[in-house]
Amino acid sequence: MHTFLLPIDESETRAERAANTVLELPGSTEEKAVLLLNVSESTKQPWLQEFEAQRADGASEPSLPDSTNAAYQLLEEAGVAVETRLEEGDVTECILEVADDVDADSIIMSGRQKSATGKVLFGSITQSVLLNTDRPVTVLMSD
Repeated sequence: MHTFLLPIDESETRAERAANTVLELPGSTEEKAVLLLNVSESTKQPWLQEFEAQRADGASEPSLPDSTNAAYQLLEEAGVAVETRLEEGDVTECILEVADDVDADSIIMSGRQKSATGKVLFGSITQSVLLNTDRPVTVLMSD
């Protein structure tokens, strides 16, 4: 079984692209397992506030962001074992910790092009993950 970790942000397009990448990789769907990971640094993100409110109301399965649901649906319909996970904290640290926790064979991330100034001011999660893991990382750049 090959376990893929897919950190998912708010973009349905990037989430679907990452899910389709898993499906296009060699191997049968029965040989693949995927963990879709959402990480929030704060509760100011609307989807996380809604998730927390549903959890507080006792919902057994609070809804995740549309991006996660889109990737989940693609993978599940193809017959891939797929799970979701929500974490709060430093995004890079959470990605690396979850990769270790599930012993992911590889990480598939969607990168976004930033200017040099943007990288200096805001950092790059993708770059940080690449530099701080010994696992294979596939980076999907936006068109």
